Amino acid sequence: MSDELFARFQKCAVEVLSVPEEKVVPEARFGDDLDADSLDLVELVMALEEEFGVEVPEDELEGVETVGQAFDLIAGKLS
Repeated sequence: MSDELFARFQKCAVEVLSVPEEKVVPEARFGDDLDADSLDLVELVMALEEEFGVEVPEDELEGVETVGQAFDLIAGKLS
């Protein structure tokens, strides 16, 4: 996991979800730990797509429940 990439990902999550940076860790669950609902997640995905210049189809988001899973999905599109 690239520290620089994760820092960019974390910055987007902090801005969109209005949560403290220290809560955005790979094992954090969007619903339980970050209090994010489905609309928050849509906004986060749009912010991440813009930040990283990637496109994330909705079907690829199924089953993504943690920050780490979302980060891996974005990082996988960059390689």
